[in-house]
Amino acid sequence: MDARGTDTRRRRVRGPGGEGGTALARIALLALSACVLVPLVAAGLRSVLWALTGIAGLALAAVGVWWALAHTGVVRIVGTALSVAAPVTVLALYATAGLLGPALLSSGLLVLAVVAARWALAPAPTPYEEAAGTPCHPWVLMNRRSGGGKVDRFRLVDKARAAGCRVHVLGPGQDVTALARQAVADGADLLGVAGGDGTQALVADVAARHEVPFAVIPAGTRNHFALDLGLDRDDPVAALEALTGGVEIRVDLGYAADRVFVNNASFGTYAAVVNDPAYREAKARTVLQTLPGLLTGDSASALRMTANGRHIAGLQALLVSNNPYGRAVDVSHPGRRGRLDTGLLGVACVRVAGTAEAARLASRPHSGGLVRLTADEVLVETDTATMPVGIDGEYVVLPCPVVCRSAPGALRVRVPRHRPGGSRSPGPTADWPRVARLALRRPVGGNEMERHP
Repeated sequence: MDARGTDTRRRRVRGPGGEGGTALARIALLALSACVLVPLVAAGLRSVLWALTGIAGLALAAVGVWWALAHTGVVRIVGTALSVAAPVTVLALYATAGLLGPALLSSGLLVLAVVAARWALAPAPTPYEEAAGTPCHPWVLMNRRSGGGKVDRFRLVDKARAAGCRVHVLGPGQDVTALARQAVADGADLLGVAGGDGTQALVADVAARHEVPFAVIPAGTRNHFALDLGLDRDDPVAALEALTGGVEIRVDLGYAADRVFVNNASFGTYAAVVNDPAYREAKARTVLQTLPGLLTGDSASALRMTANGRHIAGLQALLVSNNPYGRAVDVSHPGRRGRLDTGLLGVACVRVAGTAEAARLASRPHSGGLVRLTADEVLVETDTATMPVGIDGEYVVLPCPVVCRSAPGALRVRVPRHRPGGSRSPGPTADWPRVARLALRRPVGGNEMERHP
């Protein structure tokens, strides 16, 4: 038994590889080769010129998007027009030259190649599971306002009580942390939450500090944590099995200063937008009104980040996640996490200071405008005494600087034995040398590793 009181039997976790991974790697290489050959067959060496035309169109579209987001008035109108006109013009030129079909086919093959490569290298999320006994005094906090009333719609209060749980329905202004602490003091041997990610994080922190199992009932709006645990977000009733049995796994928690998060902490533009009172009712309009000042105006943040000895300044946005996301979309919808037990924070930084950098980011994604890395600790600084932070979508203000850290294996989570999210998630990037070695059935590196849950 280790310090956490759990069985330390070793379990092998397969990394990338296997027959499925090898087949996907070969599909990726074939699709990549075909996406290059299609334009060469259709246009010969002229395809190089047409490829440069397409890249130029993407760069101009990125410039237009930047102008539309970072400016107002005439510049915003011009930027919006440019972001639409640039790709349309490129497509029209391709159509005039009779290359629209080959261009679309080549683009589709490239997408197929990248997706297959990422899936080929994706590790299987296989956290250590052990059978969980029936708790004697389970306690569940339910928020009727979350998820548009899922608690009432699915009759979760009655069903949880029928399963032998003590249920507390959250009232206006009640302190979630205090309620969970009191439940433990009263003898609760399992803490559950039917609500949003922010509420789940607060109760999860109490559960971790008292070494009490934690259960998630996906009754919120987005339920990102439940999704990455493999739960069915459309069927919160199925998660009730965890209150009386199921299996138990260990997952990490993230902390920004003393604030816990199960998903992520957002710094910079997104955190400031969330703070606007109008955001909840008119998201798109609020973003358009506030972004120019946040990106280039007097209220633009001067974020600095240090992780793994690397210092990056001049950031507009920074996302620190509890385990890395498999793909980066934006700070408010970053994708999925393949694992929740790596003991690492995922870091995504955005730094676009002007039109030139916006164009470079579109034509060269690895130009430095978007930086992704992993670390066990991240230092975030600004030139102000405090900074706004979005903690699992909830707005808070923290004193500067903010240290984000991972607490590996801090939380015992009870989940249903049978849950739909058991498939692996794709990796963040397509590492083509690794894909080639896998396709040739050569060792990829890190093919197997020992885990000590």
